[in-house]
Amino acid sequence: MHDDTIAAIATPPGEGGVGVVRVSGPAARAIAARIFRPLRPGPLRPYRLRYGHVVDPESGTTVDEALLALMAAPRSFTREDVVELSCHGGPLPLQTTLTLALAAGARLARPGEFTMRAFLNGRLDLSQAEATLDVIRAQTSAGLALAQAQLGGWLARQVRAIRATLLECLAYLTVVVDFPEDEVAPQDLGPQLFTSLAGVTELLRGAEQGVVYRQGARAAIVGRPNVGKSSLLNALLRADRAIVTPVPGTTRDTLEETASLDGIPVVLVDTAGIHASDDPVERLGIERSRVALATADLALFVLDAGQPVGADDHAIARLAADTPTILVLNKADTAGVEPLSTAAPALDLPRLLATVRTSALTGAGLSELTTAVARALLGGAPMASAEARLVTNPRHRDSLRRADEYLRAARDGWNAGHPADLIAGDLTAALNALGEITGETVGDDLLDVIFSRFCIGK
Repeated sequence: MHDDTIAAIATPPGEGGVGVVRVSGPAARAIAARIFRPLRPGPLRPYRLRYGHVVDPESGTTVDEALLALMAAPRSFTREDVVELSCHGGPLPLQTTLTLALAAGARLARPGEFTMRAFLNGRLDLSQAEATLDVIRAQTSAGLALAQAQLGGWLARQVRAIRATLLECLAYLTVVVDFPEDEVAPQDLGPQLFTSLAGVTELLRGAEQGVVYRQGARAAIVGRPNVGKSSLLNALLRADRAIVTPVPGTTRDTLEETASLDGIPVVLVDTAGIHASDDPVERLGIERSRVALATADLALFVLDAGQPVGADDHAIARLAADTPTILVLNKADTAGVEPLSTAAPALDLPRLLATVRTSALTGAGLSELTTAVARALLGGAPMASAEARLVTNPRHRDSLRRADEYLRAARDGWNAGHPADLIAGDLTAALNALGEITGETVGDDLLDVIFSRFCIGK
């Protein structure tokens, strides 16, 4: 437990109906008693709302009316005494209330310090603490469901089960190495190593897909002018975000918006039509289109389904040669369009993943395009179900990769009859890598980095 008390505004800046000032630590009750005057006198009782006023104890001036909630240790988020003052959600009453709490003995909390205390006090393991931030930052319902599942502790339970098995193996090897003169009953570690490795491999199997659900991806919508790129963006967003006119070259700069495509947050980048141009402003937009394409995870290469493939289309195909690409035959509602199979063979696209026929005007083919984008970003894996359990954090994925590598070395070493101390070294490294996920083998420097990503007040 910590010996100081922290305070911060726990709600976003700006105006709102309600704002919360949170105080956590051993002096939380005393600070509340100093700056809060309940309507009805009496001691504060845990888990009961009290109505009253925030008051400056020096001048007696009323700052705001408020509701006070006391969560007593250890039955609180931080496992410390926590007081939350729900005030009117304006910057001045909240900041004044916070100033009074600081003057009464609290200090300003650092980013993520409430959650760090929950971790250090055993309320959460590190994977759950990081899931707290993922819940806050979730951009899609699928991402939120995955974050909530991790917050529930499924990953920690699986990692701890694997570590428990490996600790038994390491204990046996340690006895063999440290006490060679004693008669230790032979033990076959092969089945335990096999089971542990299978568990790590299973967690890794869906990690790449899980990271995509958490972090999202970038998809550049490219093509020559007037093929319907901006109309396609609006159709995928279900909003008129980009200006659409029949005049070629309307889009002069890149435009970015985030859409949820089958549960994946995808930043769609509408680009200026790529073609030869003497207009200096248009050329700047085209250059930005090239940069957007080069930095995208996926290219949506849009063609006019009613027009033949031209020189500009071939030039764009060369620019997209290194980028995974979906060919979009747009304007499929127009009369006389060519068959779907004629456009793709005419273009040299080494990383072509799919060809989809769409109409941004009527909406035809948009669901097929959404599915194609999701499958491309997931590497062909099926979309996550509501009950899916996927590793979503790149840090966890990297720890699992290292654990997998060390466990394979330990298994191979055991099967080959390598010395026990060498196998023990690989097992120790695997245990440390897995412990980084739950926080059992993590250093203070990494903790500071992780929790610095949180906002102040959480």
